[in-house]
Amino acid sequence: MKSYPQNYIDGRWVDSRGGRRHSVVNPATEGQASEVVLGTAADVDLAVEAARRAFETFSQTTRQERAALIEKVMEAYKARIPDIAEAIATEMGCPISTASTAQAGSGLGHLGQALAALSQFEFSEKIGDNTVVREPIGVVALITPWNWPMNQIVAKVGPCLAAGCTMILKPSEEAPSSAAIFAEVMEAAGVPAGVFNLVQGDGAEVGTALARHPGIDMISFTGSTRAGIMVAKNAADTVKRVSQELGGKSPNIILEGTPLDVALPGGVGGVLLNSGQSCVAPTRMLVHRSQHDEAAEKVGEMFAAKPVGDPLSEGPHIGPVVNKAQYEKIQGLIQKGIDEGATLVTGGLGRPEGLDKGYYVRPTVFADVTPDMTIAQEEIFGPVLVIMPYEDEADAVRIANDTPYGLGAYIAGDPGKASRLVGKLRAGAVFVNSGGLAFDMPFGGYKQSGNGREFGKFGIEEFLEVKAVIGQYQPVEA
Repeated sequence: MKSYPQNYIDGRWVDSRGGRRHSVVNPATEGQASEVVLGTAADVDLAVEAARRAFETFSQTTRQERAALIEKVMEAYKARIPDIAEAIATEMGCPISTASTAQAGSGLGHLGQALAALSQFEFSEKIGDNTVVREPIGVVALITPWNWPMNQIVAKVGPCLAAGCTMILKPSEEAPSSAAIFAEVMEAAGVPAGVFNLVQGDGAEVGTALARHPGIDMISFTGSTRAGIMVAKNAADTVKRVSQELGGKSPNIILEGTPLDVALPGGVGGVLLNSGQSCVAPTRMLVHRSQHDEAAEKVGEMFAAKPVGDPLSEGPHIGPVVNKAQYEKIQGLIQKGIDEGATLVTGGLGRPEGLDKGYYVRPTVFADVTPDMTIAQEEIFGPVLVIMPYEDEADAVRIANDTPYGLGAYIAGDPGKASRLVGKLRAGAVFVNSGGLAFDMPFGGYKQSGNGREFGKFGIEEFLEVKAVIGQYQPVEA
């Protein structure tokens, strides 16, 4: 069992001021995976003081100095990828094969893209005789989730460093060890004291303290829509910027007549990856009514064939979901789908055969799902796919947009036909015959999927203020 009993504040590992020990459960064994100390509002105060002091100098560094620092972070990060992957597999159940590549690898991808974006970023712009200057916003609180720990941490930290901001990271208490290892990476890279601070904790105390703190200039939050609403309310009294990436219920439109053997595997893989615990997973498959039954049969076979097993074993299987609460939520929604009349194609309630402990969910497919059903509206966050029939393109768009969310949308089929739909879909990202994210493209949502954008130059923009300089001015190199 790994133990991380301290926070990282002002360039030092320090004891919490009144924190309490927290055991993290291994979702595969239901035993103890690791232990951290959940911090307090007093720890937040200490971190804010450090970050504010550091901002005075770090905000004045040059582009070249910050680029050199990011390069050092990248080198230190590479050396810790095996440790980061093991922590992710142990604490949130992602199989080690995926944890070593997609999970841990995403952090390196974001650092590389932040470096590339920084080299091209325009920090000043002439408009007539005047100048617009973009400056670091200040001290930023980064609140991140458990499902893609390094992706969400480094998607914020990389651009934050590039912008010249200082920061306080509060990772999810469900998967905190990889964040502690990342703090060790920042220490090894020689990040100046106070620029990066880590305060472990839960949302109720540390998250609330960060959102309310008058010494914090911005909150960058990734998590559930429910939690995001609370963060925004807590931040309102201090009028700080709040950037949010929240829940999703992404549609995957299979265009009429598209060969299913070509169209289905990408969507199926996107749902099963990470045991369905991805906010942008294409969990609603929309198929023309003439192909609905065939699609249900083929997708059911794919889900039924997907192995489920130990996340510390190499292989193409999926692991458990993160904890008991999430497991029980998924079970309840599967039961809801059955009760509301959807056709259960494969999977269903309980653990997969041969597994008598751990929070493993049977890969599950429902067909004949209608937009009014609970499983068509609520984010399940598990290996559960719903298949919905549509009549024509207009009907497909209507169903696709008929949720409170708007993070991602997918279209499979003829690119020319797909282009007609792109502008009609209310989503922050539309994937046409593609399932992967691009680190240089903006990531964020419409509607209750959030506001603001992350990744690359768009992530840097989030952490900047815009200043108008009227009159004669010679910009200083950022």
